[in-house]
Amino acid sequence: MNQEPEKVFNQKEQKTIRQSLRNSVSTIEKILWSKIRNQQLGVKFRRQHGIGKYIVDFYCPDFLLVIELDGDSHYQEGAQEYDHIRDEFMRAAGLRILRFTNIEVMNNLDEVVLAICAAIKAKA
Repeated sequence: MNQEPEKVFNQKEQKTIRQSLRNSVSTIEKILWSKIRNQQLGVKFRRQHGIGKYIVDFYCPDFLLVIELDGDSHYQEGAQEYDHIRDEFMRAAGLRILRFTNIEVMNNLDEVVLAICAAIKAKA
């Protein structure tokens, strides 16, 4: 009997969590989303996208690019180890990860957008 491969993207059991996250986005996520949504950078981004057991802030399927915004929770005990394990999973799946702090988005939004553009162009 053939077993169906595990679904990696947007697993059904995460749907409610993904919807909840989309409905309660942080101000920082709103700021970055306003710059990358509607193909403003020439590519489609999805927000609160499921990849395996994880949900990423933003994902560009055409360029296998994950964007994560690191707020205060990423500096609590154990969080950096969790992020490392999560990033390794993503890299093993062939994805690239860009991480920005909330402070970077607030203080240097143009540079953050330029870094995202550079990552897209590097794979174009």
